[in-house]
Formats: sequence, C-alpha cells, structure tokens
Amino acid sequence: MRILRGYFYLCVYLSGIQNLLAQSTSTQMGARAAGMGFASSTLTDESAMFNNMGGLAKIAQPSVSFAYETRPSLTGANRMAASIATPTKAGVFGVSIFKFGDDVYSEQLLSTGFSNTLGNTSLGIKANYVQYRAEGFGMSNTVSFDFGGITKITEQISIGAYITNLTQAKLTGLNATRLPTKLVAGVGFQPNEKTFITSEIEKDLEYAASWRSGIEYAVYKKILVRTGFSTNPNTAYVGIGVRKNKIKFDYAFSFNRYMGTAHQASAVYLLSSSGKK
Repeated sequence: MRILRGYFYLCVYLSGIQNLLAQSTSTQMGARAAGMGFASSTLTDESAMFNNMGGLAKIAQPSVSFAYETRPSLTGANRMAASIATPTKAGVFGVSIFKFGDDVYSEQLLSTGFSNTLGNTSLGIKANYVQYRAEGFGMSNTVSFDFGGITKITEQISIGAYITNLTQAKLTGLNATRLPTKLVAGVGFQPNEKTFITSEIEKDLEYAASWRSGIEYAVYKKILVRTGFSTNPNTAYVGIGVRKNKIKFDYAFSFNRYMGTAHQASAVYLLSSSGKK
C-alpha cells in the first residue's frame, strides 16, 4: 500500500492532473486565507510568506506562525508550515518552512524573503529551496523565486499581484520537470471597518485560469467569520478567526468532490517589541 500511494503521488506530480494536485501541491497556507477561498493576493498578514510576499511589508511586530492542514479522505496529503517575520528599519524579513506528504512522497520548501513599502505600494521577493522525494525514486531539488506586490488605490480599495517560480526553474532529475509558474492578480475592497471582500484570478502557464473569492466579517472586534469559493476544481470554504492579546488563531474548512474535506488551523504569536520604525 505504501508503494502504491507513493506511485500515485508521483504520477500526479509528473502528469500535472489539474483537478487533483496539479504539478505540485499548493504552498498557500494560513487559515485566514483558507477561510476566504485562498483569495490572498491583497492580504497583509503573517501568512504572506506563503501567499503574496508583498503583504509582509505591513507587519508591525515580530511574529512566529504555524499552520497545519489535514485531508481525512486522502492519507499522506497533509500540509504543514511555520514562519518567522521580523520588521526592521529597512523592511520586513521572513523565513519559512513548508512540507507536504509523508515518508512515502513529500515536498519541502525552505524560504527566505524580504518586503518593503514604497509610497502606497508594498513589494516583496522570496527565494525558495525546493525538494521533492518519492520512495523508490529518490530526491530532486531546485531553487525558485517568487515576487509580488500590493498597491492601495484608496482607503477602501487595494490591488495585488504576484508570480511564483519567476525564473521557471526545473527540478534536477525526474526528466528535469519544470515547477509550475503561476500569475495571480486580485482586488480587495473594505467598505467598512467590519467587512473585507476580495477576489482574484490565477493563471498557471500550463492550465486554464481559476477564480477565487472570499469575504471576512468581524462579528465582534476579536471574532471574525469568513467564507469563500474557488474554481478548478470548484471548492467551498468557511472559516473563523479569534484575536486575543498577542495570539491570533484561525480555522478553515473546505470541500470539493475530488479530494473531499480539508481542515486547516493556524496560529500566530506576536512578540512584544517591534523593530520597524
């Protein structure tokens, strides 16, 4: 069974089945983003290390964050991530790790990035060391780069865009398979202090475009509810967030007919001091 599962994941990875895992699993993380359908191109929070790197520039306090996602119907398809963000006078620096899979098949990323604000625009760049491993097939690795930015048009409207695998890097071995290159662009609208609405389009160079959209509403100052939807495949999302002093906790639930349900939880701890002036 272990070998069959490893072979399944490898076939998915090599063939790029869009309705399942595409060429590689999504590295988008953070239960806040997940609760809004992963429409994260205009989000400015600690999970920006896994979404639009430009959003990290708005982080005012040093922080550590953790996220974990499980899919009960798909053994070995869990994802986990952790990051550290540190504001300085020059900008915000971040380091993160990401892992998908188990000891039969896995994907790992070790990333470091920098983000800063210039006028009304925040820009960020991230370097990733990417490693894939499949039991019986060995390991493959490469280095890739992501770039993104967010511009605040008005007090209520912002636009964001980012690109993953900017240099179109290829993995060593495994027939030099190219990592997916994706372009994402979206808009965020905050009509009032309690409501945030966002929508975006993602285009993988190899596949048709997909659409994601979500909404976040503050029921109470420290309690937020979310919902969202994405296409290719059609997936529904709901989520909740709690803010308590230096801790942020978020949970999201999603469902699509190909991979069933998914549960993601994430936590952020804000450190006491800020190096950003």
